Amino acid sequence: MTIGTFEKQIIRTIRSVIAVGPDATVALHEPSFKGNEWKYIKDCIDTGWVSSVGKYVDLFERKLEQFTGAKHAVAVVNGTAALHICLLLAGVKAGDEVLVPSLSFVATANAVTYSGAIPHFADVDHHTLGLDVQKLDHYLKDIAILKHDGCYNRRTNRRIKAVVPMHTFGQPVDIESLIELVHHYKIELIEDAAESLGSYYKGKHTGLFGKMGAISFNGNKIITTGGGGAIITNDSEIAKAAKHLTTTAKIPHKWEYDHDSIGYNYRMPNINAALGCAQMEELPNFIKSKRELAKKYRSAFKNVSGVHLYTEQEWARSNYWLNVLFLGGTVSRDDLLESAANEGLMLRPIWKPLHLLSMYKECPAMELETTLILQRQIINIPSGPTLG
Repeated sequence: MTIGTFEKQIIRTIRSVIAVGPDATVALHEPSFKGNEWKYIKDCIDTGWVSSVGKYVDLFERKLEQFTGAKHAVAVVNGTAALHICLLLAGVKAGDEVLVPSLSFVATANAVTYSGAIPHFADVDHHTLGLDVQKLDHYLKDIAILKHDGCYNRRTNRRIKAVVPMHTFGQPVDIESLIELVHHYKIELIEDAAESLGSYYKGKHTGLFGKMGAISFNGNKIITTGGGGAIITNDSEIAKAAKHLTTTAKIPHKWEYDHDSIGYNYRMPNINAALGCAQMEELPNFIKSKRELAKKYRSAFKNVSGVHLYTEQEWARSNYWLNVLFLGGTVSRDDLLESAANEGLMLRPIWKPLHLLSMYKECPAMELETTLILQRQIINIPSGPTLG
């Protein structure tokens, strides 16, 4: 069987699952607006409450708290802003190092850089697609020095202040093992849960294992507010500080403009939150549909040689934001992507590892063997909520 035949078989299998016409263009992940989106947005326009103050911002935060089980949610303009604030409130300072997976979207490292800190790249685990805790443990035993005020990198003499695991494509990291490790090394844990709204580790929602978690509601996420993000936490003081910082650190007053620190204009506008409220009402259906789609893909690809589909770990319940297909050596990744694009089927490779990007090439990094292997093997296939 030639590589061309393999490609055709994969494309044919995808189309058999999503049940669209042979000539239909299929996006990787399109939003679905079939609920109260127009009603709530029209209410914002009719009343004039479209900016960062309004009833929908508060309502959206309450809906997030109710769904995730978090005591507090703070809605902001995007997931990167959420992660930036999380890092600041965790005490990350200029010159600190923050451990992040190299196999992640660039926003993870960018948020660290916005804080004045330095990304320190770690390898990932083939089974979870997230941080490899065992490998990180061995690495820290080699490079870490524990002092009274935290963990330091013996090679750079910089403090390793935090670690940011990312729940890749909605698949939870082995977070309990990571908690034990960072506790020993006095490292703060902040979760990049941008992709994992509706994903659970042993029954607990992602983003609630560290001090804070950051969620994204970009247009391609499981629910969208257009642009948007949120900080979730069970710490009331952190939530209060997050809301203050993201509202330009303005001291409440009837008319005075007084600010007590350098803040950020990061609060989510009411009109975006209105969209989010309607999307939250549909979220359980989205998750059900996406899990059903993943099940159909697994069945369809069971007998397709040269590839296999990622399946959640036994302790996880995933939102299956994007389905992951692993390519064996018989399939050319780039040829498959090009063939699919020519047929109107959007497939996507996983991100270029962050340590290979020009602005991050000089950052500290551990050995990243699995990251480089997965970069060559992984593609995402159409995963929109209406396809299931």
